[in-house]
Amino acid sequence: MTPYMERALERARSVKGRTSPNPAVGAVLVHEGEIVGEGATRPYGQAHAEPVALQAAGERARGATLYVTLEPCAHMGRTPPCAGAIVDAGVAEVHLATLDPNPAVAGRGRAWLEGAGIRTIVGEGQSEARALNEDFARWITTGRPLVSAKFASSLDGRIATHSGESRWITGSEARAEVHRRRDQVDAILVGVNTVLADDPELTTRLEGEGRGRAPQHPWRMVVDSTGRTPPAARLVHPDLPGRTTIFTTERAPAEWCAAIERGGAELCVLPQHGGRVDLQALVEEAGRRKVTSLLVEGGATLHGALFDAGLVDHVMAFVAPLIIGGAGAPGAVGGAGARLLANAHRLEGVEVRRFGADTLISGYVRRVAWPEMA
Repeated sequence: MTPYMERALERARSVKGRTSPNPAVGAVLVHEGEIVGEGATRPYGQAHAEPVALQAAGERARGATLYVTLEPCAHMGRTPPCAGAIVDAGVAEVHLATLDPNPAVAGRGRAWLEGAGIRTIVGEGQSEARALNEDFARWITTGRPLVSAKFASSLDGRIATHSGESRWITGSEARAEVHRRRDQVDAILVGVNTVLADDPELTTRLEGEGRGRAPQHPWRMVVDSTGRTPPAARLVHPDLPGRTTIFTTERAPAEWCAAIERGGAELCVLPQHGGRVDLQALVEEAGRRKVTSLLVEGGATLHGALFDAGLVDHVMAFVAPLIIGGAGAPGAVGGAGARLLANAHRLEGVEVRRFGADTLISGYVRRVAWPEMA
């Protein structure tokens, strides 16, 4: 990979979590071996990466080579099509890391450029670019977010002791990685049992790792079918940064609903499935609200229900080198589970990383489909 595409990917990573529901894209313009302009996608409704780079380059864009991490858009959205801006600027050649999975683009941006006589080269940095925007690809092609199940467990698979103690199974380095992930996702989802047990805030704390930018606090979401979230819970408090939505059913008492809304959280009543919130309806509702990435932080009941419903795309399992034991200690994933090993969820694309003494094992239950390169 050229250093120019590496730089474009670096710019894209720098805005991950700040552009949704648009993808995070980086662009670099090079003329005679010199970078003359670069940019990254700005927050939703503002300029995409290519116009930012073109504006920085000015007249030096004419005859230059553009390196961009995603195919330029070819349709009018909240901003004009980037492919047209590239043509108008007189760019001579464009390197595209990958085609756009958006059905409104999907090769049309490249065709626009080539129709104007601009040479295009596709594939440099493709795997990195696709990994960066896999959540966007899932959302734009299916209307639902990429669902990641995250949990921390002991070596014997427990997420708490039999008395309910769970802080902290993993060390500070693993917990810091969780906050880095929170900084890049649209929303966090937990079950009401997690709220009752831990009273979490579900905010982002980067502790000086935010690269000079304020942390992003993802949309907090709670599954509470019968109205058990205390109105005094910390994630309901109106002074907490970000927003909170509690998904419930018609089984929730009216007085509880009123108390939650007075506290500053939003209520969303969804259909029931087996007496509980229909999780398929929840995921679809999140997608309608332009949530492209949903990080599920537990607990075991919610994780199990999502796996049983076939709604999990990705898994992040932090494993700590300790044994908790105890027949009454909860495991990481509840639900009905697999009756046969052949029916178990086997991960693909597995990666293993160390964070202090802890190990992160991540992988995919279901891969994201991208368009084939022509």
